[in-house]
Amino acid sequence: MRHPGVTPKTIDGYLAQLDPAKRAALQKVRAAIHAAAPGAEECISYGVPAFRLKGRVLMHMGAAAHHCAIYPGARPVRVFAAELAKFDTSKGTVRFAPDRPLPASLVRALVRERIAEQAAAAAKRGGGKVKPAVPRKRGAAPTRAAKRRA
Repeated sequence: MRHPGVTPKTIDGYLAQLDPAKRAALQKVRAAIHAAAPGAEECISYGVPAFRLKGRVLMHMGAAAHHCAIYPGARPVRVFAAELAKFDTSKGTVRFAPDRPLPASLVRALVRERIAEQAAAAAKRGGGKVKPAVPRKRGAAPTRAAKRRA
C-alpha cells in the first residue's frame, strides 16, 4: 500500500507499496526495459520509477488507482500507434490494466525507439560534447562574455 508523504528512494521501494497485480505488471515492464537497454540505470524521478541512459531519462513507469502506465515520450507512442491501439494512450503515455500488461516485445520496441530518438538529439546537439577552453594570452583583450559580466 502507498504511504502518503513517503517518497520511495528505489524502484524496489516503489513496487513494494503496490498491490501484487500492479507490482507483477510493472516488474515485467522493468525486465523488458532492461532487456532493451542493458546499461540503463534505475532511479526515482518525479516520484515514480525512471530509467536513465547516458545521464538522460529514457522512460518512466508507474501505477495509479485503476491502471499502470509507462511514459516513453510522444514520438515512440506516435511511431507505434497501430500496435498500441488496444491500449489507452495520450501524448507520451501508455496506460494498461494490470491484468492485461503490455507485451514485452512492444515495451522493448518502445525503448529502442526512445534510444534512437535520444541518439538523434545528441547528434544534433553535437554529441553533447563541450568544447575545451582555449587558454587566453596574458594581456589579451577581454572576451564579449567577460565584458557582459563586468
